[in-house]
Amino acid sequence: MPQMFALRRRLSMPRQLVLAMLGAVASLALALGLPRPASAELTNGSPAPEFTAQAAFGGDVRTVDLKAALAKGPVVLYFFPKSFTQGCTVEAHLFSDHIADYQKLGATVIGVSADDIATQKKFSTQECRSAFLVASDPGLTIAKSYDAILTQAPQYANRISYVIAPNGTIVYSYSSLDPSLHVQNTLNALQALKVK
Repeated sequence: MPQMFALRRRLSMPRQLVLAMLGAVASLALALGLPRPASAELTNGSPAPEFTAQAAFGGDVRTVDLKAALAKGPVVLYFFPKSFTQGCTVEAHLFSDHIADYQKLGATVIGVSADDIATQKKFSTQECRSAFLVASDPGLTIAKSYDAILTQAPQYANRISYVIAPNGTIVYSYSSLDPSLHVQNTLNALQALKVK
């Protein structure tokens, strides 16, 4: 027990807060009987389904088109359950904190959830910090095409991140309700893509 307290003292306060929040989210999900996420169904080498949707960037509404985004370089497409929830806010902060790393690798980041465009406008400024596009997928049409639906809560997208190569092929997928590793894993996948 004393070793655990020593470890906690070594962690910085913000990191302790993030870890506590992640633990609370996981506990709540288990208490509510929410399922563990299924593995991403679209496998490496699969063609990425094309889509066009309304998206917000810094509070402005734009049209996001996957084909047009891929013409500029790789795309990190990440699905999340609901804007302004604890885990989704943590994930949005992590993506925004590392947007310069994505830009160095020539990648575009696009977040997607079922929230309406009015909600995404607010989320894009407040939690995404005007760093990347966040698309509205109210019927979960995009999420369904990417097999990114929570099976026992089908009104929500699953937390899945995909890395899509400029040729429209999925080169990496990662599925976990824990938001903490999506950024690092997708950056690693982009680095590997760059080396090829």
